[in-house]
Amino acid sequence: MENLDLSGVNIFSTVPNIFANLSSLRSLYLHDSGMHGKFPIGIFKLPNLRVLDVKYNQDLTGSWPDFQYLSSCLEEIDLSSTGFTGELPISMGNFGSLIGLDIWGCNFSGSIPSSIGNLTNLIYLRLSNNILVGNIPSSIGNLIQLTFLDLGQNQLFGPIPFGLPNLTQLTMINLGYNQLTGPIPFGLMNLTQLNILALVGNVFQGQFSMSIINLRSLNLLDISDNYLSGILSICNMTSLHILDVSNNYFSGSIPQCLNNMVQGSKLRMISLRGNKLQGLLPRSLANCSRLEAIDVSNNQFNDTFPSWLGNLPNLKLILLQFNKFYGQILESPETNYHFCNLQILDLSNNNFTGKLPLNPFRNWNALKLVNEFHLTYIHAEISSIVGIYYMSYYFTYKMKITNKGLDMAYDEVPEIFRVIDVSSNRFVGEIPNFIGDLIGLQMLNLSNNFLTGHIPPSLGNLTMLESLDLSQNRLSGEIPSQLTQLTFLELFNVSHNHLTGFIPQGKQFDTFENSSFEGNSGLCGNPLSKKCWISDPSSPSPSNSEQNQDFPGSLFEFGWKIVLVGYGFGLIVGMIIGNTVATRKHVYWLMMTFGLRQRLR
Repeated sequence: MENLDLSGVNIFSTVPNIFANLSSLRSLYLHDSGMHGKFPIGIFKLPNLRVLDVKYNQDLTGSWPDFQYLSSCLEEIDLSSTGFTGELPISMGNFGSLIGLDIWGCNFSGSIPSSIGNLTNLIYLRLSNNILVGNIPSSIGNLIQLTFLDLGQNQLFGPIPFGLPNLTQLTMINLGYNQLTGPIPFGLMNLTQLNILALVGNVFQGQFSMSIINLRSLNLLDISDNYLSGILSICNMTSLHILDVSNNYFSGSIPQCLNNMVQGSKLRMISLRGNKLQGLLPRSLANCSRLEAIDVSNNQFNDTFPSWLGNLPNLKLILLQFNKFYGQILESPETNYHFCNLQILDLSNNNFTGKLPLNPFRNWNALKLVNEFHLTYIHAEISSIVGIYYMSYYFTYKMKITNKGLDMAYDEVPEIFRVIDVSSNRFVGEIPNFIGDLIGLQMLNLSNNFLTGHIPPSLGNLTMLESLDLSQNRLSGEIPSQLTQLTFLELFNVSHNHLTGFIPQGKQFDTFENSSFEGNSGLCGNPLSKKCWISDPSSPSPSNSEQNQDFPGSLFEFGWKIVLVGYGFGLIVGMIIGNTVATRKHVYWLMMTFGLRQRLR
């Protein structure tokens, strides 16, 4: 037997030891087959084995074989997403025939041995999502045929080795989420075929590297969450799909040459969040017809609302919070901006004025798509093919917003997430009734503005709403009882308004605390200590059945009532009747006698 392929077959078994005796075997595919237990180490020694693929068997355990005096003919090893553990031995360098090595998502530890530099035939090297520590060995610069390098999500530290820029065939580098330091090497400019450069989540310092500017083939640049500074020069990167430079120390304005960059642009996502950028947003972004997300939050931009983005058909996220944006967001008939697929709009903590800018969004398609059954995330996938290897980088859009009163960072944004946050501005006027048409909305924050009028009962139509904050406005009237229909509501805040009347009771409203309603002197009812006084003059009188109770106390009271009636006919007659009733205890007789007396008179 030369080829054995059991991939995708639900075997749910240990790997038979007899496989280690199949000396003619050239390829063994067992991926995603439910294999468990200890992997027979003898399989690595099979003299003719070229391909070993056991990925996606999480309960399959083992370690990298330490063959100090044996060489291996294996060309491809894929142990990804298995339970393999232990350190990578120095003898790893004896696997000199390897073209592809993938141990993503295992539990390998220790340092990367310098002998990895002996694997000079490697095209594909993926060691990410392990517990590897130490420096990236300089010998990695010997792997001159390498096109795909992924060392992300380990605990590697130290600088990028000087030998890395020698790997001119590289199309992808992922060193993200380690503890790497120092500047970004100038020599990276030699990597002219590079499509993906991910250095996110390290401790890189210094100015924005001029070497990156000339990488014209880059589809994805992610240098977010570092300590980089200087002016952001990205004008030559005309192939970019994804640009994420968030959470650094970049300053100044976005250069005007960006206008040249976006002509015919493939740009799908741009995140400048958490820097010190200022000035105007480049109007040329309106030409980026593929743009799905723009995040410029937590900067110092001083501009009006980018209504010119409204015609972009794929735009899903606009995050402008914590800047110096100002002015009214006009809603004239001549303004043909639809934002037809927008899902998340955050304008909070700016200086916007005028009426709430909701009219252009009343026909949002995205907000009305509520029949989404599978949880997926807003993402982009950048891929390339080198020989037999399909290489891809799965990029999920990230954001940071205030949700349910908490600052929350989202490493993944669900496709079903629908948010409007215009809090902490200077919006005026009433909340429009058509806000109830945005059926899929999950979070609505209009707090800390100057809104007046009543709370629209149509908000009760937003049955998927989880957070509703209308606090610190000038709203009046009662809280609509329709809001009790919001059974997913976890946060509700109408504090510090001018609301009056009863607080609705039942369902989610039984879970809200005093703080949700404080600062409204006219509100009463639970959970406030101020109770509502019920005054109803039309309260029902006692029923006949209650009046006909046959016990002495009630007869005594009833007899005295008849005495008072007796004053209308004469004191004596009234007392005789009352006494007779009290004695005989027969109400029907009383009524007949009283009626007879009326007729006799």
